[in-house]
Amino acid sequence: MTVIAIMDLGSNSTRMTISKVRSDGSYEVLQRSQSMVRLSEGMQSDKQLQEKAMDRTIEVMKEFMETAKEFKAEKIVPTATAAVRQATNQQVFIDKLFKETGLQLRVLTGLEEAHYDYLAIINTLQVTDTLIIDTGGGSVELIYVQGTHMVQAISVPIGAVNLTEAYLERDKISAKALFAAQLAVERQFSNVPWLQNVRHLPIVALGGSNRTFAKISRRARNVMDLPIHGYRLTAEELFDIFAEVLVADLDERKKIPGLGKDRADIIVGGMLPLITALQYVDANQVIFSQTGLREGIIFEYIMQQTGHAVVPPVPGDMTIDDDKN
Repeated sequence: MTVIAIMDLGSNSTRMTISKVRSDGSYEVLQRSQSMVRLSEGMQSDKQLQEKAMDRTIEVMKEFMETAKEFKAEKIVPTATAAVRQATNQQVFIDKLFKETGLQLRVLTGLEEAHYDYLAIINTLQVTDTLIIDTGGGSVELIYVQGTHMVQAISVPIGAVNLTEAYLERDKISAKALFAAQLAVERQFSNVPWLQNVRHLPIVALGGSNRTFAKISRRARNVMDLPIHGYRLTAEELFDIFAEVLVADLDERKKIPGLGKDRADIIVGGMLPLITALQYVDANQVIFSQTGLREGIIFEYIMQQTGHAVVPPVPGDMTIDDDKN
């Protein structure tokens, strides 16, 4: 038995999952922690992580370390995604984090992030022939699953935080700003030729902004006993929720049941990639996932420790586009 702590430094939130992995390959989640640190805040076009954002992230990482010690974690896996991946001062942050916490940060490529998302989904949801969309603060991962195999994947540099900072107002969203942001998302999608192969397939959505759709829907339906994982909404239901969020100003968004107050200023930017994808591939249904990167890393660890593949082997001729940004 091993207690493993997996830390995920995202562009918007920093999360940690502590799990107990048993010798038979089963695992149990002992603790989940999350803090909205906005690591990518203020990066702008020069892609510089800002001092205040780095400092508050490191403080949270120190708290995570203390929690990991309380649970006697034997293995700690600190990872970072889009914000650190895209940062021109990446090494400065890595060195600062190591100096203050002793953690050696692993910066994931877009391909690695997509791969872990895939492992999490294929091992926890009974889905085949689908498009997986993971919307974070600074990137969106798109994964084409044919049967149960990942056959295409790409990470594009658009997300809740950077779309908001580049195009959208924090309070009332103007039509001009929304149009500019949607064009930016569409331009990124138009550069992914294989998206034409996933038309009409269902979408599996993960990431905090995407899960907000499900949380708002559960509150409106008064079905809080239904889990987020596996929750389904039609395209029309998603469009209705997006319209409700879009017409509200910041104070009104903070009062929408199911929408977290600390996400209200960036939620339109966070919802926009999924809404655009629904129209782009003409999907009619979205399945929501509570699992993602951290669970994917756990499944990889289990496979390495037990020597058994949890998912079918990937075809040798698979082609994947990595994050070039």
